[in-house]
Amino acid sequence: MALLRERPATARPSTAPPRRLPGLALAALGVAVAWAVHRLLPDVPMLTAAVVLGIVAAHLPRARTLVRGAARPGLSYAGKRLMRIGIVLLGLKLSLDDVLGLGWATVAMVLGVVAATFLGTWWLGRRMGLPGDQPLLIASGYAICGASAIGAVSEAADSDERDAATSVALVTLCGTLAIAVLPLLQGPLGLSDAEFGRWVGASVHDVGQVVATAQTAGPNALGEAVLVKLMRVAMLAPLVAAVALSVRGRRRARAAGGPQGGRQRLPIVPLFVVGFLAMVVLRSTGLLPAAAIDGAQHAQELLLAAALFGLGSAVDLPSLTRTGGRVAALGLCAWGVVAGVSYAGVLLVAG
Repeated sequence: MALLRERPATARPSTAPPRRLPGLALAALGVAVAWAVHRLLPDVPMLTAAVVLGIVAAHLPRARTLVRGAARPGLSYAGKRLMRIGIVLLGLKLSLDDVLGLGWATVAMVLGVVAATFLGTWWLGRRMGLPGDQPLLIASGYAICGASAIGAVSEAADSDERDAATSVALVTLCGTLAIAVLPLLQGPLGLSDAEFGRWVGASVHDVGQVVATAQTAGPNALGEAVLVKLMRVAMLAPLVAAVALSVRGRRRARAAGGPQGGRQRLPIVPLFVVGFLAMVVLRSTGLLPAAAIDGAQHAQELLLAAALFGLGSAVDLPSLTRTGGRVAALGLCAWGVVAGVSYAGVLLVAG
């Protein structure tokens, strides 16, 4: 069954670098404000603040004209190109030793959570009639790593920017709510600190949100959460490759019945995913000094913050009235699926 709906080819005019400068400058300002918010409120991840600020900027009366006009080329560039670079650097968070150290039972649990969340959310989104690639993107964000996964999959699928922006806004909202809700459930659910950490790592979307949620239960929970979360991040590469293969198959089938209409042929594995895997291998060699890894982590966070500000600025809240109820319902259902499946998985591994 195809994961994607094909869109007609559209011509994309080239954007000269000078036209991107206003948008890139606005994205840099948004990152600076997001950093300041995170410093003042440490429980608010910088990436979450960046998305919210982008949405706010797109709806402020004085800023709206700039965001929709002169700044749009640069903001779109940030949402796509800077996102790719940030995802490449995200690979430096993960090493093969970390994955093997989890144990095969935990690895199998993570794979099961990712598969059940992705397939269940995508199927439900299609049944609910969400437009475009929203079911695919929302499923990717919930199953893998939030906004970063949405950015990667939207690149591979050549998704509409508005679909990506809506999906990012949804998973960011639910991930932010998890920071407040999940710690309240540790006691009632009877989870130890280590089990709570694994549950958070398997069910919360963004890495920053995982850290903010798990640290409430102490360092043991935080360590377990980060390791499980990074295992989910490792699933990004095969998912993007599968999406790219699906797109190629659809285009090949359509081309058999007529001209391709100038469609660009996508690589099986996008270059930025190759870069992500290369960074995982490089980290696994142990050759990189700690200072280089720390510096790359800071750069990755800044780049992803700029990209998420750009995606947030593409959200048009009035236009969401048509599908807003269905999107919210899918988000709540997907949240229940990933939390429930991961909780069951944690109990099975513990047993």
